Amino acid sequence: MDRQLSEIGIVPITTSIIESLYPELKSAGKKVVWLEKNGYLIRLKRGLYVVNPKYSGKSLSSELIANHLYAPSYLSMASALRYYGLIPEATYSHQSMTVKHSRSFDTPLGFYDYKLISKKAFSVGIRSVHMGDYAFLIASPEKALCDLIANSPKVNLRFMKDAETYLVHDIRMDMDEFFKFDATILEDYIKVGKKADSITTLLKYLRR
Repeated sequence: MDRQLSEIGIVPITTSIIESLYPELKSAGKKVVWLEKNGYLIRLKRGLYVVNPKYSGKSLSSELIANHLYAPSYLSMASALRYYGLIPEATYSHQSMTVKHSRSFDTPLGFYDYKLISKKAFSVGIRSVHMGDYAFLIASPEKALCDLIANSPKVNLRFMKDAETYLVHDIRMDMDEFFKFDATILEDYIKVGKKADSITTLLKYLRR
């Protein structure tokens, strides 16, 4: 495998960056096509690639890919809750929030789904997770749950019993961890996010 590619690691890279690795070539664009055709690169979308872990020897990060595939964004909802081990079911898609239009991408590495969130609500309760030589943005558990409720059309938490049913039976939340949640993140979300009434009910249930 090319030494240039081995130095990239697992960070998604654009066509122009790949081409810049081969300044000695008159047609670096053809080199990109050749690398993809021969399996060294995996195309995530037009103009964005990752190095095939088969050749790099490094495991890819779906969280990092999610951040780069459609930016600015952060991993959230059921994907983030599953990442923290708060719900038992694995999700079929990688769910994220973005301040851009809602979009989805079907890639060779999985399905990535992005939901619109307001700019004011975007920054509430997100964190940067550092994993050695890379980092990615992900919702805190509190923010992930709020985003999930806000983007589930059929979820309407009018009473605390509704909140209990949703948490315990619908998503099977780890309730010991739920009652450790930071209430201030829910308070901030209520001020700027969607479904304020449902999140308010959730907050009351947390504080009961």
